[in-house]
Amino acid sequence: MKPLAILLLLLMPLRATLATDTLAEIGARLVKTELTAGRFRQEKNIKVLKKPLISTGTFIYHRSRGVIWQTLTPVPSMLLVNRTRLLAAQGEQILPPAFGRVFTAMFGGDLQSMQEGFELAGTNGKTAWRLQLKPKDPLLRKIIFEMQLAGDKELRQIDIKEANGNSTRITFDPIAHPESLTSTQEADFERLSSAP
Repeated sequence: MKPLAILLLLLMPLRATLATDTLAEIGARLVKTELTAGRFRQEKNIKVLKKPLISTGTFIYHRSRGVIWQTLTPVPSMLLVNRTRLLAAQGEQILPPAFGRVFTAMFGGDLQSMQEGFELAGTNGKTAWRLQLKPKDPLLRKIIFEMQLAGDKELRQIDIKEANGNSTRITFDPIAHPESLTSTQEADFERLSSAP
């Protein structure tokens, strides 16, 4: 065996350990509370359109119950998402397990759980971090080519490159950690957990 090939074989496990260490370091930086809430701005670039589609809204994450994603402009709508299902005005959709994990793990700081469904690469700087996620699930790969997450002690930005060439950037600001859910949010989460 050539010396370069031997060196590469020796370095491969080190890279995997480094990736795991980096993921653990990023996870340790993230605020971990039962509730995370904030505002989002979503910019979707579609190949056939000259200008991006922009929407804004609010979200609330509950560690054990999921995410309420409420678009306020330009057209009001709401998504209720947990690890296995998505409820929208159009009805319930079953999610690929990897997608459900990301949607809830990204707000909860549970980055380790994303390793099951994604190939991960990342960097952890002094003030910011960035993760690249490539889906392992063949069904999800038909929709999403890759996602990039970036932040500091909070998730601040998600970039999604779709398999069809479209892309989406979602930014979160401001972000807060309320002590309890409102009665409306409680009712929305109850609907998600009791859906057939």
